Parts: sequence; structure tokens; C-alpha cells
Amino acid sequence: MQEQALKEFERDVVYLDALSNETRQKIIILLGSHLEEGLTVNELAEKLELSQPATSHNLRALKDVGMISSTRSGTQQFYYLTLDETILRLESLLAAIKASYPYSAAAKVIESERKSKK
Repeated sequence: MQEQALKEFERDVVYLDALSNETRQKIIILLGSHLEEGLTVNELAEKLELSQPATSHNLRALKDVGMISSTRSGTQQFYYLTLDETILRLESLLAAIKASYPYSAAAKVIESERKSKK
């Protein structure tokens, strides 16, 4: 069981890496608040108070793992959240971890505390 969890983790570490960056987290939050219309790189850069190249770099990292997508309208590129695959991968990873550690030490402590409060 633990071997399966490790395989899942190794396969999905790119998602965790992308989510570990504070700027990328902010981009996801901003795009989440503009689901219908999306945002351009310049709009994101302004809201994040970052340069356009720094914003583009972070957008590329998110796009590479499939967390966002973009569409072109005239001369502008609009970015949107596309988290479906990411959510499925992370759910699968959590399921594998739970299956590997069905009754972890933390769960035992929580259960013990709950019983002592009764």
C-alpha cells in the first residue's frame, strides 16, 4: 500500500510543486474570481504587483501542469482556471495516502482526545 502512495506522490509532485509557490497560489485565486471572463497577463501583473515577465513565468508553470489554459482574442491572451485534472490527481494522491495509513498516529491522538472529553 505505501508503495502505491509513493508512486502516486512521485507522479503528482509537479502539481504540488506548482501549488507551493505563493505567486501561483495568488494567480489561482485571482483567476478563480474571474471564471467567466478570465484575465490577461497584464491584468494579472497589475493585480499581483509583478512585472509582466515574472507573471508570464508563473503562468507558464501553471499552464505546463494543466492548472490553467488560455485563449486568444485579437491581440490579447486570456487565462482561465482548468483545475479538473489537478483536482482528480490530488484526490487520487490523498486516497492512496489514506489507504497506506488507514489509522495514522494523528488519528489515534484525535480519537484519544475525543474519548477523554466524553
